[in-house]
Amino acid sequence: MKHTIKTLFALVVFIATTAFTPVGTGYDIGDIATDFELENIDGKMVSMKDFKDAKGFIIVFTCNTCPYAVAYEDRVEALNKKYADKGYPVIAIMPNNTDVKPGDSMDKMRARAKAKGFTFPYLMDKGQKIYPQYGATKTPHVYVLERTTKGHEVKYIGAIDDNYQDANAVSKRYVEDAVDALLVGKDVPESKTRAIGCSIKV
Repeated sequence: MKHTIKTLFALVVFIATTAFTPVGTGYDIGDIATDFELENIDGKMVSMKDFKDAKGFIIVFTCNTCPYAVAYEDRVEALNKKYADKGYPVIAIMPNNTDVKPGDSMDKMRARAKAKGFTFPYLMDKGQKIYPQYGATKTPHVYVLERTTKGHEVKYIGAIDDNYQDANAVSKRYVEDAVDALLVGKDVPESKTRAIGCSIKV
């Protein structure tokens, strides 16, 4: 009898935990990313469909307040300057709850973009609906998408490079390697890495 009760209890626990555990949250390599429409710092709504000539995108979930994100700002700007004209522009998305992080408000985003001279769209994920679709967990967290006949296919997920502390000490440039490969029709050499940064604030 005791064995039966234990078995039933274990079964109930298993069902309860698996029923409420999300399976496969966010995009994986090869998935098709849904387009979005988010407000830019200039007040205009921006979608991927607005970029008629884009071959793909470098989507960067980032913010003003995370030290890791701040450390990567110049490198994100450099990515846009290097690849926008080649068909892979940067789109930055701020995913944090601004009630938790007032330093990531739209006004603060505008001020930061102006101070740093950002040349890419800096969008707010108002309502925090987009970052969960992607599965982003950090700032920064990068997704490289390639425009295909099926839609915007996810080709790379993870970190920008392998050294957030010192841009001059980087030995692996994951995003650049991914985009460079796509531009010549090759497979991305390393399609997934671990994003290093602050947790997204909900």
